[in-house]
Amino acid sequence: MSEILDLTIPELVARVHLGQLSAEEVARASLARIEATRSLGAFLHVARTATIEAARSIDERRARGEQLGPLAGVPIAIKDALCTRDAPTTAGSRILTRDPDAPLEAAGPWQPPYDATVIERLRAADALLVGKANMDEFAMGSSNENSAFFIARNPWDPTRIPGGSSGGSAVAVASGATLAALGSDTGGSIRQPAGLCGIVGVKPSYGRVSRYGLLAYASSLDQVGPMAQDVRGAARVLEVIAGADERDSTCTTAPVGAYERACERGVRGLRLGVPRQYFEAGLDPELAEATRGAIAALGKLGCEVLEVDMPHTKYGVSTYYLLATAEASSNLSRFDGVRFGLRRDGERADIHAMYRATRGRGFGAEVKRRIMLGTYALSAGYYDAYYAKAQRVRTLIAKDFQQAFAKVDMLAAPITPMPAFRLGEKLSDPLSMYLADVYTLPANLAGVPGLTVPVGTTAARADRPALPIGLQLMAAPNAEETLFAAAAAWEAARPGPRLRPPPLAAQG
Repeated sequence: MSEILDLTIPELVARVHLGQLSAEEVARASLARIEATRSLGAFLHVARTATIEAARSIDERRARGEQLGPLAGVPIAIKDALCTRDAPTTAGSRILTRDPDAPLEAAGPWQPPYDATVIERLRAADALLVGKANMDEFAMGSSNENSAFFIARNPWDPTRIPGGSSGGSAVAVASGATLAALGSDTGGSIRQPAGLCGIVGVKPSYGRVSRYGLLAYASSLDQVGPMAQDVRGAARVLEVIAGADERDSTCTTAPVGAYERACERGVRGLRLGVPRQYFEAGLDPELAEATRGAIAALGKLGCEVLEVDMPHTKYGVSTYYLLATAEASSNLSRFDGVRFGLRRDGERADIHAMYRATRGRGFGAEVKRRIMLGTYALSAGYYDAYYAKAQRVRTLIAKDFQQAFAKVDMLAAPITPMPAFRLGEKLSDPLSMYLADVYTLPANLAGVPGLTVPVGTTAARADRPALPIGLQLMAAPNAEETLFAAAAAWEAARPGPRLRPPPLAAQG
């Protein structure tokens, strides 16, 4: 049954449609792989019964001659920041449980009364939603070590981080437990873990995918997107979840692109920009070499490669961590012990004591740090000096992208400054952790789409096994088709088989 999960999404869907493979077989194969890789910590909740029931329903409908959806039988992991009416949603936080000291399943995790828009669309496409994926608490982290419940581990080396905040989603796909996953990307939280785990990850343009039902971190930056084992699979999932939604006022009404068809275009005639500032000091030489090698390969496939200047890139980290934390300070004020989730009354019988006790016990250290940073940036006397100034710099960063896209069709850059680092290595140094997103967060500030595709691995060393390296591609708003064309062209021309982590047993 393991061969089932080696199929691409289009291959698997075609077999389910033709009756050559049953959705129940796929469901059982996925659930078995989830169990076999449980030590990686990818899932906070596994929907075993619901998955089998959904698969049987698909098979019964096919037997009756009914038309199946474009993701029929595809097992997909869902980041636990997305609301699901039939499964718990915690955003990786104890504040969305009733008992912060109990194991997760016994803690009384919150279960929403509704589905996020993207979940509705996956269900309508006949996807199998196998479970809720682990994540950094409220999407605040770059390593998945900030999950309130347990850490997720990189399938390439379980002593290393998978990236974050959508770390569990990346692990589910990279380990072969699912063919795709949904994540959310506020400053790189889809692309960074996808790059570190050797899979494809897509951050769509801001507003391309509805955020209705996504537990917000920073509303002007958050975006839901897919992860998959290959480019065409990611394209198909994005086609399903993208599109206008009247429940999200920031959602664009622009037509959804033919993303899967764009994978057949090729890149001849496209202009590919290489931002000089993304290759300066601080980038691991091995990652720089692999990234430039992939760019050169795209040049041989027909791209015109040009160097571009994006002078405000150096302000990206400081700008992001002022704006994102300010929005988090506002968004997370709703978790107060009154309406849902955890409640602690405190030592005194007043509402302020209840707020302090609930939020003090329910939020983890990183969430508290970001709430305090954001509250400070918004406070009287500091608003203009910090938040307002950061908004002006954000405009300059967006103008850098606009000027670049006047000259080129897309940009190519690294995903991270370094390969996956060891668990615990950066926990005592928040600034060093924040710098892991230095190449991804500018795209969020500008609202442009980004995609990462694996381009190789580092060399194995005595102190480190081979680890994945990703290439980041960025394009103008709503130009996702260009990204899929380029990524698919690279994937088709890449020498050797698809990147796969070594079996867990072989890693000792």
